Amino acid sequence: MSQAPSLSAAEEAIWFASYPSGVPARIDPDAFASVHAMLLDTCQRHRDRPAFDCLGATMTYGSWESASRCFATFLLTTLARRQGDRVAIMLPNVLSYPVAFLGTLRAGLTVVNVNPLYTPRELEHQLKDSGATVIVIMENFAHKLEAVLAATLIEHVVVARLGDLMRPLKRRIFNLANSHIRRAVPPWKFPRFTYFQAATRSSVGGAFSEARTAPNHVALLQYTGGTTGVPKAAVLSHRNLVANALQCRSWIGTHFEPGGERVLTPLPLYHIFSLTANLLIFASLGGLNVLVPDPRDLRRLIATMRRTRVTAMSGVNTLFNALLNTPEFSKLDFSALKLAIGGGAAIQTVVATRWQATTGTPLIEGYGLSEASPVVCINPPDGRARGGSVGLPIPSTELSIRDDEGRPVAVGEGGEIWVRGPQVMQSYWMRPDETRKVLTEDGWLQTGDVGMLDRDGFVKILDRKKDVIIVSGFKVFPNEVEEVVALCPGVLEAAAVGVPDERTGEAVKLFVVKRDPDLTEDALRRHCRNNLTGYKLPKVIEFRDSLPKSNIGKILRKELR
Repeated sequence: MSQAPSLSAAEEAIWFASYPSGVPARIDPDAFASVHAMLLDTCQRHRDRPAFDCLGATMTYGSWESASRCFATFLLTTLARRQGDRVAIMLPNVLSYPVAFLGTLRAGLTVVNVNPLYTPRELEHQLKDSGATVIVIMENFAHKLEAVLAATLIEHVVVARLGDLMRPLKRRIFNLANSHIRRAVPPWKFPRFTYFQAATRSSVGGAFSEARTAPNHVALLQYTGGTTGVPKAAVLSHRNLVANALQCRSWIGTHFEPGGERVLTPLPLYHIFSLTANLLIFASLGGLNVLVPDPRDLRRLIATMRRTRVTAMSGVNTLFNALLNTPEFSKLDFSALKLAIGGGAAIQTVVATRWQATTGTPLIEGYGLSEASPVVCINPPDGRARGGSVGLPIPSTELSIRDDEGRPVAVGEGGEIWVRGPQVMQSYWMRPDETRKVLTEDGWLQTGDVGMLDRDGFVKILDRKKDVIIVSGFKVFPNEVEEVVALCPGVLEAAAVGVPDERTGEAVKLFVVKRDPDLTEDALRRHCRNNLTGYKLPKVIEFRDSLPKSNIGKILRKELR
């Protein structure tokens, strides 16, 4: 790892003057020895309060504690797992996820988050790369595992079902009402498996002893494409995750009542943004997480919001935009909603403005990445959010803008964002060469994102370093082009990428999904000419019915190139 210049005292302090009242400059990342110590503390303090709601079924903090203890016992006693063994969790947002997550950590094991939408090929790669020996998988996706199981190190499969952990009567009613879902599950067969419901019974195993987990022990392998596109795991310790949860809680905590909040969780918990922003932060506050298994079902999502009257939610730009373009959404009662937090991709100004006008509450944008557990910056939730900015570095976070030689640039100039703090990962799993590319010897994470810092300490993301389009030597940031195009009447979604051009080296190609079917290419080009300088104008425009998206709804430019 290379040595990096230190951050000057003046540069480090620039954002503190803009901090909301009551937010400290530092947090104690060692307040809890482990993630499960933090979560068990809240389970004890809020034992009788509801912790999770999923499809109308609830689980209290006390039940979460007892079910996770049973699952930890199952892992240690029945399956004879040892500290550091990896347990893959391939679940959507159902009650089984938080129980499997907490139980795995209580057993002293490491969680490997797996996307249920993976193809068998992608699943095989991640299981082999992580060395997971146990997997908890939703029965809907078990056939994918069956196809590759023999090529992995998996020794035991735990199969979850949609009605797991519901009270017996509720489960029977639920299963009867949703029998069509069970009938649609593809057939599967494993030589050895246990149903998750059975693995969480109080009769499982023997006496349980809480794992003695050190702060630097690995809690989570969080897979990310990073800058190369090859999936690799960010190694996140217990201290990393505890620190980020406490950093974020100190930022928003003054706006929320401990034990009194209800947060909508439509983004998958196997994604680090949702895991930290919803599960860890709001669980530490004793709040209720309203789990949404399938956020693409907008009508059910809106019905869930109507039923639960959530006080907070997280999401990505495409989700907020989709809700705003669904007529039933504007009919909701938003009087309980205090805050919406956006991340994962840039929140477009037109979406944030419409959200504020429709709901009466702000859409606060933040910034993070898997390698930072993930949160680095958040806009102030006190009404001083700065449009077009991802906010201020959160407590105990250092941020610097560097040129290509790693030297700090002046305030207001663009460069690569470097981050240092207790939330920054230990390394990439089993990839020392990749680690050295992004982590300096003194702890700086080179994010690969291009941004700038203003004189008040607010950070603006210009784009991913790899996504910048060079037109005749001039840099074009796709985010800027997409932001302008989104303001054009008739546009629902847009994505800009660079394509080879004989004359200019690269040119801008624009992909657009129409809101108004009568939108023409000529009208769109006129809009662009009125709002963009010449070299930023799209040379090619292609209309599509949809754009490729990641599991959390982030538009995938790499698939459009």
